[in-house]
Amino acid sequence: MTIIIAFKCAPVNKMANSDKDISYSDFKVLLTKSNKGLLVVDVRTKEEVDRGHIPGSIHIPVDTVESALALDPAEFQAKYGVPKPSLVTPELVFHCQMGRRGGVATDKARGLGFQKAVNYAGGYQEWSEKEGR
Repeated sequence: MTIIIAFKCAPVNKMANSDKDISYSDFKVLLTKSNKGLLVVDVRTKEEVDRGHIPGSIHIPVDTVESALALDPAEFQAKYGVPKPSLVTPELVFHCQMGRRGGVATDKARGLGFQKAVNYAGGYQEWSEKEGR
């Protein structure tokens, strides 16, 4: 006897976990607010970032997110050129190309206590399409 179970899969950038993922419009609001507390972290590879990035984002590859966020504030500032976010910072946004690695990074950050960290689920792909870049 063979049992076949089929699942309909939505594209990663369309899936949203309401407390973890944010949409393009929500991300755009954060970017346009005059908020110096916003930290946007691009978790793609260096090669991907070299082809284009969201202005103002910092690059921390997904496989180094935990060690980066574990740095003391002075080391983080020296390495990334921005202040280390506090555990309660409300605007810590991770993104990748299409949402998957950004979600992984968000989970890692939340596991370290950054409970308000979010993932821009559309990623650089959606951002560049909507921004015409």
